[in-house]
Amino acid sequence: MINKLELLRSFMRVTELSSFTQAGESLGLPKSTVSEHIQTLETLVGARLLHRTTRRVSATQDGLVLYERSKDMLANMDELESLFRQDNQVLAGRLRIDMPTSFARALVLPRLGEFLRKHPQVQVEISCTDRRVDIVRESFDCVLRIGELTDATYVARRLGWLSMVNCASPSYLATYGTPRIPGELAGHFLIHYVPLLGSHPEEFIYLHQGKQQGIALPAMVTVNNVDAYEAACLGGLGIIQAPILGMADHLAAGRLVSILRDYPSPPMEISLLYAHRRYLPQRARVFMDWLAALLAPYISQKQQ
Repeated sequence: MINKLELLRSFMRVTELSSFTQAGESLGLPKSTVSEHIQTLETLVGARLLHRTTRRVSATQDGLVLYERSKDMLANMDELESLFRQDNQVLAGRLRIDMPTSFARALVLPRLGEFLRKHPQVQVEISCTDRRVDIVRESFDCVLRIGELTDATYVARRLGWLSMVNCASPSYLATYGTPRIPGELAGHFLIHYVPLLGSHPEEFIYLHQGKQQGIALPAMVTVNNVDAYEAACLGGLGIIQAPILGMADHLAAGRLVSILRDYPSPPMEISLLYAHRRYLPQRARVFMDWLAALLAPYISQKQQ
C-alpha cells in the first residue's frame, strides 16, 4: 500500500533542498528510496514535478503548486496526529538546533541532560556558528538568534531582551587603567568584531539618559568569530561588549571584570526562529519551550 504522505514529505524535502541526496539524509532514507517516491508521486498526480539535471533539481510549475498545497496538508495532518496526545507522549527523532557558542557552553549543554533524560529517544544535534544558517536548506528545526531580525521569511518566537556587559581582563586594566565614564576611554582599545574581515568595525556603543551614543576606539586586533572575540579579551587585548549570560562564568571567576556599569550597551533581542508555524515536529515545540524556560531568568521582557 502506498503511503501518500511519505511521498509528499520526500517531494517537499527535495524541493526545499534541490537535492535527492540531501533530502534522503534529512529524512533518514536512501537516495534511491527518495527517487522512487518522486517517481511514484509523479505517476499518481499525472504531472512532472521536478526538473532534473546533473547539477541541480528544481520544481516545475506544477511542482511549485503541489509544494504549496502540500505544506498546508501535511501541517494539518501533523496537527491531527497531535490533537489527542498527552503532554507525556514519547518524543523521538532527530532535533537539529543552531545557537551561539557562548550560550551552548555556558547554559544549554550543562543542562541538556535534563531534557534528554525526560526524552531519551530524541537525538539532539547542536550547531554553533557565527554565520547565518539557512534553516530550510540545512534542515534546522529551530535557531536561537541574538540581535535584530531582518528576515521575515521565518517564524519568530521572541523571547525577550538580553542585558549586555562591558568587559576587560585584569591584565588589560592593570596596563591601561579602569575607565569610570566614557570620557575616560581615550587611550583604550576595543576588540573589534566584524562578520567579514575588512568591513567597518563598530564603535563602543552605550546608553546615556535613554539615548544611544557611540565612541570610535582603535583596536589592536579585529576578529570575525565569537570564540576569538572572547579569547582576545581574556588575553588582555582590549574591551568587549557582550551579552552578560555568555560572560557570567568569566566574571564570577575573576577572569574578566565588568567596567562602565552605568553605561551598558543597548540590550539585544533574543528569538527562536523556525521555518513553518504549523509544520513543526512536536519534539521541536517541546524543546523550544524547555529552552525558553531555561533562558527566562536571564532575559527581560522589556527593552530597558
